[in-house]
Amino acid sequence: MKVHDLIKNSPIRVFEESINGGLGKGNIGVLASRHGVGKTACLVHMATDTMLKGENVVQVSFGTNVEHTMSWYKEVFKEITDFKSTEDAVEVYEAIRNRRVMMNFSQENVTMEKVISSLKSLIQDGSFSASSIYFDGYKLVDTSEDDIKKLKMFSKEMNLEIWLSISSNDINASYDDYGIPIGVRTYFDLIDVVVGLHYNEEKSRVIMTVVKDHKKNIPHITGVSLDPKTMLITP
Repeated sequence: MKVHDLIKNSPIRVFEESINGGLGKGNIGVLASRHGVGKTACLVHMATDTMLKGENVVQVSFGTNVEHTMSWYKEVFKEITDFKSTEDAVEVYEAIRNRRVMMNFSQENVTMEKVISSLKSLIQDGSFSASSIYFDGYKLVDTSEDDIKKLKMFSKEMNLEIWLSISSNDINASYDDYGIPIGVRTYFDLIDVVVGLHYNEEKSRVIMTVVKDHKKNIPHITGVSLDPKTMLITP
């Protein structure tokens, strides 16, 4: 299968339709769940799809080393191409790898201002014209409203889509029925899209539920789920 067919037939097109055509530039989206449900794989699948479309992405990891994240990209790409039998998969991977820059920060030791400053330097001074930024492992419940406002302003100023995968750092944290830490709702007014991931034993799938869709707060199923075996977004 050619790359353009891979893009056209990707289940991420279904996911985008479930959030009113996609996240959109200048907006912030959140993937939330308990630990170990599959947020990182989900985020990597989304980023890989963006790179296959010929766009540049920045992967920002918090608390995860770069080598570990790189292995996720290799595994997710391998699963996509094995499943779709993409021609010249190695050449395609080498080409899209140049469309990704990976950064790693400690949320406890680096301020949001520093993170944003580093991203600006990369995009403006480094001439890396990213269209999307993916924050993995960001502890949203441990941040401040001011930090989220700064991130929102940054996304608008730079015309970026920003996705965050988050969970709670508190082992005693409460989660709603969609897998979202209760504390995240504090920031709903500052977030454009919120998707909860929770494992359904009966279906053996990680269900993806849109809890906030831009201006709408009516939960609805995305039409896709996460396969816990391949860790891919699937119909």
